[in-house]
Amino acid sequence: MSTFLWVIVPYLCLAVFVVGHLWRYRYDKFGWTTRSSQLYEDRLLRLGSPLFHFGMLGVVGGHVIGLLVPRSWTEAVGIDDHLYHLVAVVGGIAAGVLALAGLAILIYRRRTVGPVFSATTPMDKVMYAVLGVVIALGMWNTVAGSVFTIGGEYNYREGVSVWYRSFLAFNPSPDLMADAPLGFQLHALAAFALFALWPFTRLVHVFSAPVGYLTRPYIVYRSRDARPLGSADPRRGWERVGQ
Repeated sequence: MSTFLWVIVPYLCLAVFVVGHLWRYRYDKFGWTTRSSQLYEDRLLRLGSPLFHFGMLGVVGGHVIGLLVPRSWTEAVGIDDHLYHLVAVVGGIAAGVLALAGLAILIYRRRTVGPVFSATTPMDKVMYAVLGVVIALGMWNTVAGSVFTIGGEYNYREGVSVWYRSFLAFNPSPDLMADAPLGFQLHALAAFALFALWPFTRLVHVFSAPVGYLTRPYIVYRSRDARPLGSADPRRGWERVGQ
């Protein structure tokens, strides 16, 4: 079971993530979009979207540092465990609250605004549900593992982080995740599910950037009216046959 959960499932989800994006880009380029609904409603969107996106930037940044940067590296630059722990807890909770609040507003908007709800696909609903579970479990691990610690704090930098780096190096150590607390295991499994769903949802827009805008030519506006001087404007409506 340990090998299945922490070796087979992660690599299966990674394969679906990579192949799914290649398939989507090859066969559904016109569907590679955020499916924006700003035309239907923008008041709640202007509030929820920045909260969610800035919160997620903080969440992703924290995961990159926490999972990819070894403990020895931060100690080498003078960051001890106490300082690292303090920054991780404060920053993680703040980013998680922003992301969760923004997501709640966006879900409320989709459910209560008729045109937006009508434009919501079943895959959108699944994506929002899984994404909400991932964020909620991540916040629970941060709060429960740091504030309401019972029986000693779990150091994920010596367990989950080491497993994650071994996973990316294609030399996974499943025992490290098998020994992690249940909250971290559920958070990881939910994240794998989100990555497997990613290519088939609006989340593909994360890998799109308007780079062409930097080099495209300026738009030139000019009149195409080539009527001779003194001619009258054409009348609106149908012309009678034979005239």
